[in-house]
Amino acid sequence: EFDVRPGGEVHSFSRSLGDYTCTFTYSAQGGTNEQWQMNIGVSEDNLLFSCSIWRPQGKSYLFFTQFKAEVKGAKIEHAMAYSQAAVGAQSDIPLKQEEFEITETTVSHREGKFRFELSKLMIVAKTPRDEL
Repeated sequence: EFDVRPGGEVHSFSRSLGDYTCTFTYSAQGGTNEQWQMNIGVSEDNLLFSCSIWRPQGKSYLFFTQFKAEVKGAKIEHAMAYSQAAVGAQSDIPLKQEEFEITETTVSHREGKFRFELSKLMIVAKTPRDEL
C-alpha cells in the first residue's frame, strides 16, 4: 500500500520483482491522501509480468494532473487505465482511448485529452525470456 498525495507535486512509487520494476509517477490536486495499492507478479512460465495500481475503495476523488506507469525489464503487451475501479456490483469504467497512450514501456495521460480522473491502471508486459 502507498499514499497518493495531493498538492500538485510529482510523486513516484515503485516495486520490483527480480529483473522487473513497475513505477507509478503522478501529480494530483484536491482532497486528502488516499491509500492505493500496487500489485506486481510474474506468470509461472516467467513470460508475463503484470502490474496493477488501484484505489481499493473504487473511485479516487483526487484530480490527477498527470500520471505515468512504467515497466522496466519487459515490454507492454496490454494496458488499460480506468476512471473508476470495480467495487461490489459496479464494474471498472475505462478511460476513453484518447485520454491516455501506451508505448512499449509506459502508460501515460495524454496532455489536453485526459479528464483528470484515475482510479486504476493495469499492465501486462512480455518478458524477454521468450525471445531466447
